[in-house]
Amino acid sequence: MPDKPRTASPAPRQNSRCPSPITRYNGAMPAEIPSAIRGQKYIALTTFRKNGDAVATPVWFGEDGDKLCVMTRGDMGKTKRIRNNPAVRVAPCTIRGREIGPQSAATARILPPEEHALARQSINRKYWAARLPLIWRRTDTYLELSFSIA
Repeated sequence: MPDKPRTASPAPRQNSRCPSPITRYNGAMPAEIPSAIRGQKYIALTTFRKNGDAVATPVWFGEDGDKLCVMTRGDMGKTKRIRNNPAVRVAPCTIRGREIGPQSAATARILPPEEHALARQSINRKYWAARLPLIWRRTDTYLELSFSIA
């Protein structure tokens, strides 16, 4: 049986669910804020302990384009957990933290001080009480939550 001439293998097909060649550092494309969260007053920010246990905390947030901004203190548990594991889940919730909508996966990033002003502005636009400096004087950390298409 004669050998067939070898041809180059075909190029891999592009799958519509695969990210484009231009991706972020984590390999996922940025996505919009889930519609269940847009316009809500509070979100339950769920972070994870080193042993994997989930801890949900109701927080205020500001919307900045396709990202959420959250203010907190650097010595709070959620900040420590995010330093260890930036994968978080967010869901709309009541002031007491009872979730009232679906959870969405997100990635948290602790913002450097030069980006605090923009995060603060997005929160101040939404909550008048956030503008009172006496109440929030110990706030020294801002988080950026970004959503991605897996």
